[in-house]
Amino acid sequence: MDDIALISEETNEVADEATATAPEAAVSAIPAEELERLTGDIVAALKTVYDPEIPADIYELGLIYKIDVDDDRNVAIEMTLTAPGCPVAGEMPGWVENAVGSVPGIGRVDVTMTFDPPWSQDRMSDEARVALDWY
Repeated sequence: MDDIALISEETNEVADEATATAPEAAVSAIPAEELERLTGDIVAALKTVYDPEIPADIYELGLIYKIDVDDDRNVAIEMTLTAPGCPVAGEMPGWVENAVGSVPGIGRVDVTMTFDPPWSQDRMSDEARVALDWY
């Protein structure tokens, strides 16, 4: 699964989730310790959202393409669906917005859908592959 990009809107520098709090990571007005907590809490919140047709959460399925946390703690999420005709296409962004919006310290949450690039099974984590028995 691809790393989630955390971008400081102010500096437009990118750090992946694993290095978001490292000294060489993007400079942010958010203290490193708080950014690390927010990142973990956002990912945990995303893992509570499931595609109703697939018994795996949207994070492990690889449906989350990008997470941007700006210096005001507003979050922009770019995501996709397993297929453009997904029956919950109209509802899923609201589920994601509600889940991430429940994280303490988060401001506004904006969710954008994209189908470029289209989702494929290659984006799934090993955890999702095991849950779906897709090895």
